[in-house]
Amino acid sequence: MDAFISASARALAAGDALGALKRVALRDDPPALALRGIAMAQLGEHVRARDLLRRAARGFGAGHESLARARCIVAEAEVALAMRDFGASGGAPRALIAATATLAAHRDRPNVLQAQLIAARRLLLLGRLDDAAAALAALDAREGLSPALAAVAELASAELALRSLRVGAAQAALARAQALALHAGVPALVAEVAEARTALQRPAARRLDPDGGGQPLLLHEAAALLDDPGCLVLDACRRGLRAGHVWLPLARRPVLFTLARALAGAWPGDVGREALIADAFRTREPDETHRARLRVEIGRLRALVKPLAQVQATARGFVLQPREGRELAVLAPPIDGEQAALLALLADGAAWSTSALALALDASQRTVQRALADLESDGRVRSVGRARAQRWLAPPLTGFTTILLLPAALQPA
Repeated sequence: MDAFISASARALAAGDALGALKRVALRDDPPALALRGIAMAQLGEHVRARDLLRRAARGFGAGHESLARARCIVAEAEVALAMRDFGASGGAPRALIAATATLAAHRDRPNVLQAQLIAARRLLLLGRLDDAAAALAALDAREGLSPALAAVAELASAELALRSLRVGAAQAALARAQALALHAGVPALVAEVAEARTALQRPAARRLDPDGGGQPLLLHEAAALLDDPGCLVLDACRRGLRAGHVWLPLARRPVLFTLARALAGAWPGDVGREALIADAFRTREPDETHRARLRVEIGRLRALVKPLAQVQATARGFVLQPREGRELAVLAPPIDGEQAALLALLADGAAWSTSALALALDASQRTVQRALADLESDGRVRSVGRARAQRWLAPPLTGFTTILLLPAALQPA
């Protein structure tokens, strides 16, 4: 490796992308192309970075330079992560898996760990928390990680803990990430850790009052409410019912969730049949078919929530009665609307494709496209590019954290 390549690599490791480019900007040999690609990625020029890394990988070939080529593939996978380019599935790309195997065969432990960390972060973005936890567990023995990469690993662990509502574990991981980021001396990484820590100080949800008002809750307060065994919580953030450690998901049963939320919002009173029909079936002129369908859906809801509550008929409608003398609380998201989870994803500042959003939300692309069209007409999102290059952006949602709105792999109800 010549002196210019070595100096450029040291500059990149210190987060000095411009300094790295000064040394290799006019060179087109594969090592220089790879360093230029990484530098462009650090500067946020992801499309250009991906092109340079692909050219470098082709230049290295698949023969005796397979190790260098594998490193380029790992770097390109990280760029794809920043571009929210997940391909056709939520798992790790085959190229990344193959590159990880090559790196392992050459005993390049730092880059193996980096590749595994990229795969784990992809799973986190897609809401596959159990798979992400398993991937991060493989990184527990973190010998060989640089301070900067170890800080990224701790950030991923903190996000997993926050998404799983383990606030104490998240705080500990963020403290370790801050110490590692300061040791690494990379300003962008220090700023990322600081931003992650502010999420703990922002409202994460609202506890609705019977009169329609709402009390803002920080993340640890929302977690305490959900873990309270003496309270049945209608969780409108993750769409389900929870009492202590018992969780009944309703995200895949939208009609049942709508009925449950209406009943929970009126507790300890009841809700009239016409109001339930209007909420669940979106009609203001119910007929006998709507009333029959309401009876069917109420029967399904009654059977589903039987371990936690009863759905009893009253003279004018129905009432939800928690079992074992529990109170009933409604945990509402910090922002209203059916597209709250979509806005939460877009609020991270990255540009998402519709295919990536569909994977993360476990929805069809057509559903996501319709939702984006509605949000665009309201001026809440905007698109850049066209056709397959089209990406979607939204302004940051300030004043609260979207942790409870981010998607998670859902168990069927």
